[in-house]
Amino acid sequence: MTSTFPNISISTERLVLRPLDEDDVPALAEMMNDEQVAAWTDVPQPFTEDGARHWITEYAPAERATGRGLDLAVTEFLTQRLVGIVQLTKTNWHIRSTELSYIVAPWARGEGYASEAALATAQWLLGDQKLERIELRTAADNTASQQVAQKIGCISEGVLRNACIVHVRTEDGAWTDVRTDFIVWSLLPEDLEGAGEQLADTGGFTSFSDWN
Repeated sequence: MTSTFPNISISTERLVLRPLDEDDVPALAEMMNDEQVAAWTDVPQPFTEDGARHWITEYAPAERATGRGLDLAVTEFLTQRLVGIVQLTKTNWHIRSTELSYIVAPWARGEGYASEAALATAQWLLGDQKLERIELRTAADNTASQQVAQKIGCISEGVLRNACIVHVRTEDGAWTDVRTDFIVWSLLPEDLEGAGEQLADTGGFTSFSDWN
């Protein structure tokens, strides 16, 4: 029997992590068309609202239903504005491990939102869900993502050489692929001790019953 992540809403001092819904389509499309997102991820460019709708209504529900992962919208508690996305992928329920990644909208960067959302997700995974390992992979030159991994207590395990493709602009404005290394990070239950002290309070998660 395949395990799946439950319907969930995770609250922090400033954020609410919840299932994506169709009201997020415009903001998700806008966020995914950002230059930094295009550079460090494999999100198709340009990213259309139809692409955002497919992600929300088909891809994300399928990932959860098959037990492979979970996609959560990260929103500001006060404004409900879409701050970013937290994704869990490649989940292995036998090993009790998953891979975590995050994207933050350009207007919300520099506020510590990625660290706050990632730590809240990690605490839920390693606590309530009883996972034993969370893995993160960051491109060798993506220092912002590496800083998030360090802030939440991740341990750098090594380098996967030439295992990552990033994207750079050519002179004519098109995107081209460039190979680089992946830095592999992990977070185990014992690594979380003290990690939350330097970030906002990330306690409190509640069921979210209206998701597919």
